[in-house]
Formats: sequence, C-alpha cells, structure tokens
Amino acid sequence: MTTVVLVVAAGAAWEPVALGRLNDTAGIVVLKRCVDVDDLLAAASAGQSDVAVVALDAPGLDRAAVDHLVRHGVTPVAVVPSGVPDDAARLRATRIGVRTVLAETDLDALGRAVASAARPVPEPDTEGDAEPDAEPADPSGPPPYDAAPTPGRVLVVWGPPGAPGRTTIATGLAAELARRGLRTTLVDADPVSASVAQQLGVLDEVSGLLAAARLAAAGGLEEGLASTQRALDRHLSVVTGLPRPDRWVEVRPGVVEHLLGLAGAQGHVVVDTGPGLEDERSGDLGARPSRHQLTLEALDAADEVVVVGAADPVGLSRLARGLVDLRERLPGTPVRVVVNRMRPSLGWSERDVAGMVAGFARHAGLHFVPDDRPTVDRALVTGSTLVGQGDAPVVRAVAAVADALVGPGPASAPVSRLRRRRAGRGLRR
Repeated sequence: MTTVVLVVAAGAAWEPVALGRLNDTAGIVVLKRCVDVDDLLAAASAGQSDVAVVALDAPGLDRAAVDHLVRHGVTPVAVVPSGVPDDAARLRATRIGVRTVLAETDLDALGRAVASAARPVPEPDTEGDAEPDAEPADPSGPPPYDAAPTPGRVLVVWGPPGAPGRTTIATGLAAELARRGLRTTLVDADPVSASVAQQLGVLDEVSGLLAAARLAAAGGLEEGLASTQRALDRHLSVVTGLPRPDRWVEVRPGVVEHLLGLAGAQGHVVVDTGPGLEDERSGDLGARPSRHQLTLEALDAADEVVVVGAADPVGLSRLARGLVDLRERLPGTPVRVVVNRMRPSLGWSERDVAGMVAGFARHAGLHFVPDDRPTVDRALVTGSTLVGQGDAPVVRAVAAVADALVGPGPASAPVSRLRRRRAGRGLRR
C-alpha cells in the first residue's frame, strides 16, 4: 500500500532531512511540498493524499485547518522545532487536534510515524470552534472536477525550430476554451524550453510534470491527477513543465501519454511541445528515453495538431520542412496551420502566404495571427493569457482557431482575467 504525503515545513531547516527520510522509506510517495498551510488545505481538498507532515509552528495551522485535513482523509503529523519543550508542544498539538507529534531531532522515525498515521482515524468533533462547512477556497489549488466529466480533445501545439509564439498560442488557445466554459488542462511538455509557468506567473516549487512522473512510477497518477495541476480559474488548470531542460530523463516513456489520456477524460487538453521530432536513442543512453520523447508522445496522442510558423521567409521555409516531417510522423492526424506574426511590412497578403503553405502539405485549415506586440507584451508582463487583454486583434485570431477546433463559442462568453499567481520563491523542483 502506498502512502501519499504532503509536506509543509514553513521554511524550517529540517525540511531537506525530512524529505530524505520520506523518500528513503518504501511505500511512501511525497506528492507535493506545499508553500504554506493555505496551499496544504487546497491540495488536501483533492482527496489524493493520506498524511501531511507539517511544522507545528507553521502560520495558519489551527484547529480549523486540522479539521479540514481530517475531513478530507489527510492525517497531520507535526514536527516540533528544536528548543520547544515537549510539554508545550504536546499541549498545542492537543488543542488543535494533532495526535502524532515528532521532535525535529527524531526525524529518523518519521517514516514509521507517517506509515502509522496513515491508518484510518475517526471524524473530528466539529461542534466546537470549527465550522465544518467553512472550507478555505484557494483558487491556486487543484482544479474543481465535475461529478460527470465530459471527455475532450487532445490538441497539441507544435512548431519547427525557431517558430515564434508557440507557447503564446498554446496558452491563449487553452484560455479561450476555458472562457467558453469548457474544462481545459494546459500541459507544458516542452523538453527544451518549458515556459508556460513563467508566462502565466505560476511559479511552483514543484513541477507538475515531474510530479506526474513520480505518481506514474508509483502507480498513483490516476488517483493523484488533480494534485499535479494548478488551477487558474474554474475551468482552466495547468500542468507546469520541467524546471530545467536536463531533467527530461526523469520522465519515463509513457508518462506523457498516460497523463494526456487521463486529462482528456476530464475535458479538453492543450499541450505545448518542443520542436524536435528526432528519436535520439543511442547506445550510450542505455535504457533512457530520447530527449524529445515528451514531444513525440504528445504528438502521437493528439486528436489534432496545431502547427505554428512565422510569416517571414525564414519562418515559412522552416514551416515547409516541418510540415513534411510531421506528415511522415503522423500521416493520419489532422494538422491545422497557424501563421503567426503576420504583418503588412512583409509585403505579401494572406492569400500569397496561403498559396505558399498549400504547396507544402495538405492541412485541415490555415489561420493567421497578426503581429500584435502591445497586446502580447501586456499579457507577458502581467502574467496572464491573451484572453484577459480584451477585444484585441490577436485575441480574435486565437478565438477563430478555437472555433475551428471545437466549434463556435458563445458570443457573450465572459472574459475573465487570470490572476497572476506566485507560489514560494519561484524555484521549481
């Protein structure tokens, strides 16, 4: 039996030691390092965790917070900082409803304490100070799931090397689908330059993709899917990408395919990928996957591929080669072309470019996105998507792509601004 653990150390020095002890204990999976107690409560609400290892002096850890954890099946284990008398620590723990307390100097026993705490505990008495129905609503926690989720399409955004705006198109497309009330998951599967989190201001300490890889290795991805995501609004969540390009080796073959399959069963999925189509397996890599395995698995799982290319001569040349290579890789998958940064200064019309693209390969549709730098820059500096920028030309162009992919949306759909979210210190692991 696997015990899934959340950790809130509140900046304590014992955190690395505790993580080491937990990771070394068989049957225990550390699902997430939460930033604070509010983040812990949101993660616990997903119902995918068993135990929370939390600093007893963490701000916000009170009886109401402990009752919230227990109601969602999460048993708290409190770590007492050095210098706090045992009697005082146990008195505080008793007052807030924590039954398992461990001294900072006794972390060698943490694995056993967590395993023991994972056993079922009775429901707390909520007739006192806490109000059982008053659960914190943290929009940065796991996304809400409908009781009867509707399966959606897997839409993969790809582009040849140097294709500008691939991530901008992916985030804009995902936000446009969510604006229409469609449950949408945005997945950053770029193994080379993952940037969805930075573009949206979602600076998690833990990469959603790496969390998914760990859960998949433990056989718990299906149950823990919600915990790998960060909610941006009611309908849109994001699985953040690799914190560094060299960590692609931690995502084993099959993880991306499994992740997209599970997310696709809940709604639409928009995937931002890297440019590489080469299978770089070689003898010196042993059993490790190709560097571009994330991109290749996403493309193989796609219901439709959105290919992004630039409108200039260099970009169109790369787009031509990319379309040919992609057709060889995916002969039966619909391909939709988006020519990005279209501008009058190039000296040719959309009809001219359409004629060029038609000679490259057959496609399901061709779309043009104008070079609207002010709107794109405003979205970047505010950590939001294009949808939150009003009725701008680039917003209308992305909406037209969404119309072609999932059908026309309601003309009166409200445009909500996604709040910029920062978690921790911007260091993702």
